[in-house]
Amino acid sequence: MTDVKTYMHELGKTARAASREMARASTAQKNAALLKMAELIEANMDALKTANVNDVETAVSKGMDAAFIDRLTLSDKAVHTMVAGLKQVAELPDPIGQMSNFKPLPSGINVGQMRVPLGVIGIIYESRPNVTIDAAALCIKSGNATILRGGSEALNSNQALAQIVQEGLSHAGLPASAVQVVNTADRAAVGELITMTDYVDVIVPRGGKSLIERLMNDARVPMIKHLDGICHTYVDVAADLEKAIKVCDNAKTQRYAPCNTMETLLVHSEIADQVLPDLCKIYQDKGVELRVDTPTKTTLEAAGFTDLVDATEDDWSTEYLAPILSIKTVTNLDAAIEHINHYGSAHTDAIVTENHSTAQRFLREVDSSSVMVNASTRFADGFEYGLGAEIGISNDKLHARGPVGLDGLTSLKYIVFGDGNIRV
Repeated sequence: MTDVKTYMHELGKTARAASREMARASTAQKNAALLKMAELIEANMDALKTANVNDVETAVSKGMDAAFIDRLTLSDKAVHTMVAGLKQVAELPDPIGQMSNFKPLPSGINVGQMRVPLGVIGIIYESRPNVTIDAAALCIKSGNATILRGGSEALNSNQALAQIVQEGLSHAGLPASAVQVVNTADRAAVGELITMTDYVDVIVPRGGKSLIERLMNDARVPMIKHLDGICHTYVDVAADLEKAIKVCDNAKTQRYAPCNTMETLLVHSEIADQVLPDLCKIYQDKGVELRVDTPTKTTLEAAGFTDLVDATEDDWSTEYLAPILSIKTVTNLDAAIEHINHYGSAHTDAIVTENHSTAQRFLREVDSSSVMVNASTRFADGFEYGLGAEIGISNDKLHARGPVGLDGLTSLKYIVFGDGNIRV
């Protein structure tokens, strides 16, 4: 291989050229590519799994933990999920070329907006080879070209999937180079990708905190990203307690590792003794460690609870990604909102309440990308939001916010219709 800098810039040039072809691709072409990819994955399942076994065996020999191996493994279920995802994205409405927001003006011109692709998207991810297909599908359907840099531990799997993607594109008369997978494990490739402003329009990192911190420090290309998922649920004084227990249990224990799992529970002081004992029994029965403030500890000890950990200041701003939950008793809605906006990560926060005015205040004043009423934070997901799939979640305010689906990989430009109009 040529040196990494030269190699990455060649990928960039090729992607930029392909992005112009993708921008004018028809919906039928894009859908044909996606459906062909689904067909090829099913037909080549054995070859894909063989390539994946090589990656898994290498990871095992390096002593990677069970959770890592699970993310890396292309099980039958994972392969079938990729196929289903491709078919689902093919069924989604094509956002490209949609025109909206027209208004005639006194000058005689008619001004509106058109949805267009971003151009070239660089996606950096770690051990999940299925991301190769998810990301490729969304970029293809949204008319973008993409450069995919998967983790070194999944190199064989990603290369095998890349061949399928490129064959699907060629089958539909689209440039195979619209989706390119970086074929080097050299970390310098990431450094080049995130600084190639001539060729790459946006970077989407999907990985751990250390990866995103590195990109935040070093990237020159704009990013769609989130760093932490410190999600809260506030149980209001006007909560339906049965709903509260059901929602708060699910928000924490349905899965511990996702970024939309609740990490801090806030409970109004007037109903703390009614909801905390039943809820915390569920948590402790499921092996969740409870880190509590003093009022919460008093309430729970009075109900006979032991094995409680005193919460520290750091606990309120920690994303555990584990069976650990911090709990705080608050005096009112204002205190809950203040806590969330101070300690939260602007990812996802929920309130349980039957008071409409309180719910509306929470929705307006909590400054997060997803804000919920009487629902588990675990719903903050592209599939659950009806986006079909997501390329990631953004807690930034520009340009996409929340789960990023097809629309998040596009931009709006102004379009003007006239009839010989001139400005006077």
